Amino acid sequence: MELKLALKVDDLDNVATIFANGITDGTVVAVRDKKGNHEDIPVIGDVPYGHKIALRDIAKGERIMKYGECIGAASADIRKGEYVHVHNLEALRGRGDL
Repeated sequence: MELKLALKVDDLDNVATIFANGITDGTVVAVRDKKGNHEDIPVIGDVPYGHKIALRDIAKGERIMKYGECIGAASADIRKGEYVHVHNLEALRGRGDL
């Protein structure tokens, strides 16, 4: 069986990046971090290689953290394992109002 891997790079991260092809709704991915911790998470939605899933439930308005940096805010409530992308993530950089 092929390993379906996602990586959590920083302790602050609330998303992990998928490093596998063919991740469809219900696929279980092995999330690993730099400390060697491992958690199997079922994915909600189809997720392309290099895209993100939520590591825990994220409330609307909460900041999305990837690689230890804020990459935006949740534009809707996001469930653990759900695909995180432009449909539920609002960019905060370069808007001119912050």
